[in-house]
Amino acid sequence: MEFIENHLLTLILFTPTAAALILLFVPGKNVKVFRWGALAASLIPFALTVFAWARFNPVPDPAAPFQFVEQAAWYAAINASYHLGIDGISLPMVLLTTLLTPLALLASFSVKERVKPYMILFLLLETGMLGVFMALDLMLFFVFWEVGLVPMYFLIAQWGGANRNYAALKFVLYTMGGSLGLLLAIQLMGVAVGSFDLVTLAEKWPTIQSLAVPIGVPLETVKTIAFWAFVIAFAIKVPIWPFHTWLPDAHTEAPT
Repeated sequence: MEFIENHLLTLILFTPTAAALILLFVPGKNVKVFRWGALAASLIPFALTVFAWARFNPVPDPAAPFQFVEQAAWYAAINASYHLGIDGISLPMVLLTTLLTPLALLASFSVKERVKPYMILFLLLETGMLGVFMALDLMLFFVFWEVGLVPMYFLIAQWGGANRNYAALKFVLYTMGGSLGLLLAIQLMGVAVGSFDLVTLAEKWPTIQSLAVPIGVPLETVKTIAFWAFVIAFAIKVPIWPFHTWLPDAHTEAPT
């Protein structure tokens, strides 16, 4: 029990990936094994998230707003770390993701062709979505942001409608365009503050005027670029007008 509590978010996050790897090496063509195996695996993160909800303190310490925090060294050269945590905003998103995933997998039982790769990609997609809500390091956030893009592309391109290739390519190009700006903004912020840690950034960002920027970019420019890069990247992903034109094609052609 102590191990589960100390690594709760990691278990929620990577259980779908572990299940996907197991399914990858499961031989045979019995589609029921892959369908029910993926569904059962997706229920584990949901159960763990319900456990996290029950243990969550609704009135946290203002000095430590994130709970179930896990942190470990990741890429010391750029001061990036494996840093996870949830608060009162991200926890409902994690719960919603872990609830909708098994429902979506259940609805996907109608898929008749290439069931094994479909279920594997769907589980990997869940890990990408969960990582976005849990990451407390901007570089880690970006990794999970992009991880979700790969299975989405293949799910649309392989199991979509008649124009699935066009819809999948349009979705990828739009999202990657926003991601390039997002990566630039993250790099600028990390260099300006000396850390990609969101907690550190939140503490130092209001006083960023007093910080030195080694690359020589004016601090107000850093703030402006970061703001608009995040706005555009999120506007594409949501999507919001005028960055929404990929949505009708993707949703029309995506597997249902």
